Amino acid sequence: MKLTYHGHSVVKIETNGKTIFIDPFITGNGATDLNADDVKVDVILLTHGHSDHVGDTIPLALRNNALVVAPFELATYLSWQGVNAHPMHIGGARQFEFGKVKLTQAFHGSSYIDENKQIIYTGMPCGILFYAEGKTIYHAGDTALFSDMKLIGERNEIDVAFLPIGDNFTMGPEDAALAADWLRAKTVVPIHYNTFPVIEQNPHQFVSLLKEGVGKVLQPGESMEL
Repeated sequence: MKLTYHGHSVVKIETNGKTIFIDPFITGNGATDLNADDVKVDVILLTHGHSDHVGDTIPLALRNNALVVAPFELATYLSWQGVNAHPMHIGGARQFEFGKVKLTQAFHGSSYIDENKQIIYTGMPCGILFYAEGKTIYHAGDTALFSDMKLIGERNEIDVAFLPIGDNFTMGPEDAALAADWLRAKTVVPIHYNTFPVIEQNPHQFVSLLKEGVGKVLQPGESMEL
């Protein structure tokens, strides 16, 4: 399995012959190394409906005939745009051909603002547990610290956890460091920082708050193999 970080909260997983993107915010993302026109994708997993996470989902899904897995309300909205969307919800899991997906809770918001400045409710935000090739990946999405992260850590042997550290909208570094401790992940990668001035953080300082050898800063376009 190959994991690649592409800036903000964009994570690419290559496994079982498939390319999977989580929260493909590419166009307008000054922190990414990607060009949306060049992206090939089989599956898109979404944590919530905010534009900096849904990002290029619709054009990517339509051009690549990709499956999109998202919380029910968001999946329904995307299906109205012609996207092949599979709805799920918090606590639910499903085995797909490319791996198993389970949605966890996240404490945040979830909405989409259309061209008429109307706010469309897109369901509850979530985190994602992804299981494939005997590995477990946790993408927390946008979230505050919450105590049930202890339960997620107790019930899963997490190989890599992607945790937001930007503060203001999500956990800051101190809360994310506590989350990392509760999750007991073998490797923790910071995400959702430095894309905008309001979420500027030093990822290396965050890593210094973790147990030795746990934290790993990935630059946009940098990968790791499991």
